[in-house]
Amino acid sequence: LGIKSFAVLSDGTVYQNINKSAKLRKLEKQLKRKQRCLSRKYEDVKKRNKKKGEATRQNIQKQLLRVQKLHQRIDNIRADYMNKTIAEIVKIKPSYVTIEDLNVSGMMKNRHLAKAVAFQKFYEFRIKLETKCKETGIELRIVDRWYPSSKLCHKCGCLKKDLKLSDRKYICECGYHADRDFNA
Repeated sequence: LGIKSFAVLSDGTVYQNINKSAKLRKLEKQLKRKQRCLSRKYEDVKKRNKKKGEATRQNIQKQLLRVQKLHQRIDNIRADYMNKTIAEIVKIKPSYVTIEDLNVSGMMKNRHLAKAVAFQKFYEFRIKLETKCKETGIELRIVDRWYPSSKLCHKCGCLKKDLKLSDRKYICECGYHADRDFNA
């Protein structure tokens, strides 16, 4: 699982990050606008203080409903993509599925990554995958968060200790080079 791409499978299948799609970006832009409008309505009420009364409260309620519907629509799109991804993974009937135990709470402390991590919903993905694997009888293996999966060579097993997060390509001494996520 990752931020650049949602999930990378060992057979080379890459599930793109749904949050980078044009449809979701457009909806998030609309959400920003509608939330700004709602905020202005609240500020207006504070300034005038009971001047327009009932009509203003109704307008605030209508705008609040619009914002809530947009939040729900965005959430439904993300949940649908996640469910379809899990269904595709399980449909190929692997003998086992292995995922990393990510330090999500640590990632959320990084203010540059927090929003992207929250939108990916790694924990929800893990819970849904566990449930689906139990239903279909597939073993789910969870790799320890300290296991150096990205630093180990896929071919020879050599450990590359100086690999930084900014290095997106994995290049080994044995000549093997591939995308960092695919190698992991």
